[in-house]
Amino acid sequence: MSQNTYVHPSWNKDTHPQAVIAWALAKYDSELIMTSGFNLNGVVLIDMAVNAGFRGKVLFVDTGYHFRETLDTRDALTEQFPELEFISLSANQADDAMYLEDTDKCCYLRKVIPLQEKLKELAPKALLSARSQDQSDTRKDLRFIELAEPQSKVNPLVYWNRERLEHYAKEHKLPINPLYWDGFLSIGCGPCTRAVRPGEHSRAGRWAGTGKTECGLWTSKGL
Repeated sequence: MSQNTYVHPSWNKDTHPQAVIAWALAKYDSELIMTSGFNLNGVVLIDMAVNAGFRGKVLFVDTGYHFRETLDTRDALTEQFPELEFISLSANQADDAMYLEDTDKCCYLRKVIPLQEKLKELAPKALLSARSQDQSDTRKDLRFIELAEPQSKVNPLVYWNRERLEHYAKEHKLPINPLYWDGFLSIGCGPCTRAVRPGEHSRAGRWAGTGKTECGLWTSKGL
């Protein structure tokens, strides 16, 4: 997958995410869609995108292992933002115990493939992503725009930390997954997610003890 970073001449670390979203809407229009797991970053991005004029699709992969709280958050967002089209994708069939034996394969079958198939069908030019640099070491070099085929990635929140995101969510009364306030700073599938301990980065609770920090959606084998 070829990929290059685009640097807008007037952007810097203080550029507001909505300015980046507005740029993406002007460039890609209806060919811009969003993927989300409805974590803190994702919920903030949804609100900002709507405020910037986004009226497109939000894709969510229901792996069959999500916490009830995650699905409730999805439903609350669907009700709060009727101008968006929330699409839940069903996971491919996989061995129920696969996550115990091969987390990479489990993520690939249950998350990556369903999303890849939907993106192939929709063929958007760009994806709105809620990733930020402070989430993990694998994301520390992210920039606002990643030009790539088949989809470019737009990362409006790349320079925002958790404190700014929390403040925004509270100020705008957004429906944040209640598990977040219990220390689940990044929430994925139930069997592979734990609360984050003091001093750990926000994705340390994902696949803890395995050395894995990415499900594969945003790696070379994913999107």
